[in-house]
Amino acid sequence: MNISPRQKNWIKWAAGLALLVLIGLGVMRSLATRKAQQQALATSAAAKDVGLVELAPSDVVMAQTLQLTQGLPVSGSLKAVTSAVIKARVAGELQGLTVREGDVVKAGQVIARIDASEYQARVRQAREQGESAKAQVEVVQRQYDNNKALVDQGFISKTALDTSLANLNAAQSTYKAAVAATEVAAKSVDDTVLRAPISGQVSQRLAQPGERVGIDAKIVEIVDLSRLELEASLSATDSMNVSMGQTAELQIEGSPQVVKATVVRINPSAQAGSRSVLAYLSIANTVVGTTLPLRQGLFAQGTLGTARAPLLAVPLSSVRTDKPAPYVQAIQDGAVKHIPIELGARGTAGQENVVAVKGIAEGTQLIGSSVGYIREGTRVKLTQLPAAGDKPGAAQALPASPKAP
Repeated sequence: MNISPRQKNWIKWAAGLALLVLIGLGVMRSLATRKAQQQALATSAAAKDVGLVELAPSDVVMAQTLQLTQGLPVSGSLKAVTSAVIKARVAGELQGLTVREGDVVKAGQVIARIDASEYQARVRQAREQGESAKAQVEVVQRQYDNNKALVDQGFISKTALDTSLANLNAAQSTYKAAVAATEVAAKSVDDTVLRAPISGQVSQRLAQPGERVGIDAKIVEIVDLSRLELEASLSATDSMNVSMGQTAELQIEGSPQVVKATVVRINPSAQAGSRSVLAYLSIANTVVGTTLPLRQGLFAQGTLGTARAPLLAVPLSSVRTDKPAPYVQAIQDGAVKHIPIELGARGTAGQENVVAVKGIAEGTQLIGSSVGYIREGTRVKLTQLPAAGDKPGAAQALPASPKAP
């Protein structure tokens, strides 16, 4: 059988193509095998990494039965009970203003002055007009006396006397008006002196020396920090459980200590629109004659205590809500277990916000919020076993709170 040169070339091309296909299949199979091995190694390494988690004592808390302070959450900004804004009573150039924010002032202290030159000139003008009116009264009085004598003697008619009496009354009224104008001008001079109406500290300086201010222009604001107040907005239902004299524990922004507050007033009217009721909580900002480091405008939040009850509670921060039902990450038999729980009343234990729970036993070890989410079944190792008797600073237990008798 004879094979033409053309057929020989086609056979060579076909053989080369088949060889290339075989080589490509071998390379692809080798790459797939290598990728599978790498994925297996990565999975094995990841399993080793998450297979054991070490926890410090500060990462674990315990469920405990505590005397829970139950009440209404309140929040708001602190406001000084007594404050005053000094305003200009007359217009003019501001002089002598030296106090600045933070300066302490006493009631009656001169804060600033308004240039009194114009008002002193008005006093002199009013006095001169008063003297002129007084002299006119004397002239008209003599005329009236002379006319009265002439009427008695029958030399002039009574009509002329009535005219003299009317002129006398008009002159006397003009004199009285001049005296009143003098008093008004003198008061304007007194109003050029700006005095502090209360004792306290300057919280704002709203004008500068040399500036021309108008009537009712704000110059400085003074606050008395000895008594502060929190305005709490309550719903109509919650307001029914609030009464005068109830106490609250507040956490002030920037202050590590818990501050006591007392309900001193309750607004008799609900707010239009929201139907909320405003309650006013008084805070004594003094302890044994010293002022606490509380300032007007600081944010405060806490609980208005209405009752105390022994309840099984956990820190509110340890409850996770990234599933349909709330749950906690408990440590059981050396592994993490996600246990669904039923939330109850919220309250405080010391300075910790806690919540009553159902579904776990007292003494259950829980993973705190500082750790974050851990997959269920992950083995854990405690570097030091937490004990309920440890100090609260170790975070193994909730803040100390007296248990139920």
